[in-house]
Parts: sequence; C-alpha cells; structure tokens
Amino acid sequence: MSLLEDDLEQQGILSITATDFDDDEGMPDYVGYVNENENPELRIENVPEGAESLVLVVDDPDAKGAVGFTFDHWLVWDIAPDVGTIPRDWDPAADGATVGYNDFVEADFGGPSPPDGAHRYRFKLLALDSELGLEPEARKAVVDMTAGMEAEVLASTQLVGQYEPSQGTAF
Repeated sequence: MSLLEDDLEQQGILSITATDFDDDEGMPDYVGYVNENENPELRIENVPEGAESLVLVVDDPDAKGAVGFTFDHWLVWDIAPDVGTIPRDWDPAADGATVGYNDFVEADFGGPSPPDGAHRYRFKLLALDSELGLEPEARKAVVDMTAGMEAEVLASTQLVGQYEPSQGTAF
C-alpha cells in the first residue's frame, strides 16, 4: 500500500499551513518554477510525541493528464520533528534533513509549472517514529516503501495549493 501516492488521510492532529495561502487556495507567483522557484513558508504544529522525523512531499496529481503520472516537486525526509517553521526558500540540508530528487531530476524544490490549466499541489506531511536514513538519490517510491515498512506513521496531514499557468510561463 502506498503512503505517499494518493491524498493523505488526516491522522492525528498534526497540521501544516502556509503563511502565503490557505488550504485549497491559489499559491503566490514566487513559488513558480519559472519565477523565483522558492518554496513557501510552512508552519508545522502538533507533531506527536515520539516522532523522530518528518517527511514532506509536494506533488501534482493533476499532471497525470499531461505527463501520465503524479509529478513530484519536492521530497524531503529526516526533517527534525521540532522544526516548527520551514522558511521560504529553505535549504533542508543546512538543517540536517535529506532532499531527494524531484521529477525535474533536481535535488531541490521544483515549483509549479502547469502546462494545461490550474493544477493542485499537495504538501503532504508524515510524522514517523524513526529516521529513514536514506541516501539523497532516493525517489518517492523508495521513501514511500521504506516509511511503510521500517517506520510507524504516527500522524499525517496535507495542505493543497493551486497554481495557474498564467502565473508563469509553462513548459
């Protein structure tokens, strides 16, 4: 069973919010891949006791119509559970987290660039009872499998932002 491919069910009271947009609302232009390509500031609250790490995945399920699969924009694991705030244009490695490769084949945040209309971008967050300890070359499938088999998911949540092609130049 995949933890990270579909929408995450709310488990526990873990929460993720953005300072520049509300759930299921439009994201600011600066997040766009052809604009500043910077992640938005995110606030994380109510991490459960016993959590040893967090996993953050940002993906675009609406890309299936254009590219045939859910497009991964950001993949970060082994985030400290006391992070509280992920700042705009965050460098996860500077805080000891590991960044995996997105579908732009970059180990970084890859902002939205929808080619065919407004798309939804899911900011999915898992609180785990252990660190994953994976190498940065790992992709979402490996993180998903490792989290499902070698860790216990203590809580999960997601935030959804929307982005329009008119906010930047689409590929």
